[in-house]
Amino acid sequence: MRIARVLLSGASRTAVIDADSAVHVLAPGVSVLDALGAVDHTALVAGAEAVAISEVRLLAPLDPPSFRDFSVFERHVEGIVMGIGRTVPEVWYESPFCYFSNPAAIIGPGDGVPMPPGCQELDFELEVAVVVGRAGTNLRPDEARSYIAGYTILNDWSARDLQLSETRLGLGVCKGKDFSTTLGPWVVTADEFEEHRSGDRLDVRMKASVNGRELGSDTLANMAWSFEELLSYASRGTWVRPGDVIGSGTCGSGCLWEMRGRFGGDEYPWLKPGDSVELSVDGIGSFTNIVTPGPDLIPLPPARPGRFDGATAG
Repeated sequence: MRIARVLLSGASRTAVIDADSAVHVLAPGVSVLDALGAVDHTALVAGAEAVAISEVRLLAPLDPPSFRDFSVFERHVEGIVMGIGRTVPEVWYESPFCYFSNPAAIIGPGDGVPMPPGCQELDFELEVAVVVGRAGTNLRPDEARSYIAGYTILNDWSARDLQLSETRLGLGVCKGKDFSTTLGPWVVTADEFEEHRSGDRLDVRMKASVNGRELGSDTLANMAWSFEELLSYASRGTWVRPGDVIGSGTCGSGCLWEMRGRFGGDEYPWLKPGDSVELSVDGIGSFTNIVTPGPDLIPLPPARPGRFDGATAG
């Protein structure tokens, strides 16, 4: 089942999208997490108001309390480091790793993506994300699957010049990543996605296009760690909560940075206002965002010298 959040008559409502793209708008107060956790999906839509999809605007399917993003596609990492004459670092193979991004920057399918202030090298990242359905901690991979409520497409927009500048200090990324993240067009319930399972992976084709030009494609089956293993890692020593979003990281051929590393910057220029990015994942759907002009950069001065009174500890 496809669970969406839509704007109808000026109000945000949870809806079920059927195979014919009819929108069944659920009762006010029913959240996306409520719908994902429903035992009887047939009863969920009984009596729901049905409208055409053209009558609503699709919003981001949820506002997650937290957003962790991984990087588990070897081909993606290989393409990036190829551009600087290197190979995939050995540390990448040791363990999955993730960073926290900004849940307040979630946008919906079809929303404009403003250029981040000061950015000249805007990129996108094609990913699939899982939505956590219930709270858990220190999960084993063999039990983590039951904590996955559904799957959605994720575009982890990235300001590469800001990202590379920030990571020089070793604190990770901030302004290179926290300005926009697209989720959508809806969440496909975990039970429906099981038909794509191949062992502990999901054999689902993913592809990205810029201004109608396809970059290439990949499959979730190429993940170096499964979603269950990522969820186990994310819950290590802490809690995952209902609504948390966990991204797979960029697939092969899923961003301009990788393609530039493989084929050069002239062939794959950075994004600019007016560019259109479409992401598609079999079994989920597709969405398109258009880059728009962004706000001007507000400059800040360099660090001021500190004042020390000469006191020493002791």
